[in-house]
Parts: sequence; C-alpha cells; structure tokens
Amino acid sequence: MDTLKFEIPGKPEYLRMVRLAISSVAATAGFDVEEIDDLKNAVCEACKNVSCHGFSGFSDLYEIELKVDPHYMQVTVRDECDRHTLEKMSQPCRRCPQEGDLGVYVIESLMNQVEFTRDEHGRKVIRMLKEV
Repeated sequence: MDTLKFEIPGKPEYLRMVRLAISSVAATAGFDVEEIDDLKNAVCEACKNVSCHGFSGFSDLYEIELKVDPHYMQVTVRDECDRHTLEKMSQPCRRCPQEGDLGVYVIESLMNQVEFTRDEHGRKVIRMLKEV
C-alpha cells in the first residue's frame, strides 16, 4: 500500500489542484473514468466541509492523506488548524454553511464507505473509501 499526504491552505482556489492530484493518483491506481470523477467530486466536497462549512473564515491548513491499494483508495481529509482565519473574500458555495448538508449527501452517494468524526482537538475528519 502506498501513502501520500499533502497539506493545503483552505483557500477555495486550491480545490482545482486537489482535483488534479486526486485524478492523477486514481488513474495511476487503475480506477476508471467514472470512479475517478466520483473520487474528485467527493474529495472536493470533503475539503469544503472541513475548511469552510460552519466557520466564519477558511481553514488555515488542512491535510489530505491517500492510501492506495490495488483494490481501493482511502482518502482522509483532516482539518489541521485550531482557527479558521483566512478571510472569506468569496464563497465556494452559494449558501455556506447550509450547503454542507448537501455535500455530505454527495460524499455518501459517491463513496463505498464514509466516516465523519472529530479528532482529539475537536477538528473535523472525513475518511472515505472507494473500491476499484
């Protein structure tokens, strides 16, 4: 199993980079086009949920961890800051944070397994599994 990790500022403009990274890793792991789209969409919704929804500012930093196996990819999106201080100059969604509930539904419908938890510091953690 291969593990990849990267940390990202919560700014919405970095979601495009996240989508490209997820797409590249999933294609390398052998996922088909539809599965890659599912992964990209679910991970972006998880990033928005962790970095934006329910906060007055964006997360200063969050982490994405990918565990890649020949049969599945596990993605964990974890808030890595105590405060969300990046100013919301624009909203990545129209009615933030209300759209967070829709994002949760999207994640659950696209992935095989989903777990929403909080770490020991009360920060959001979303763990998702997509099978090949």
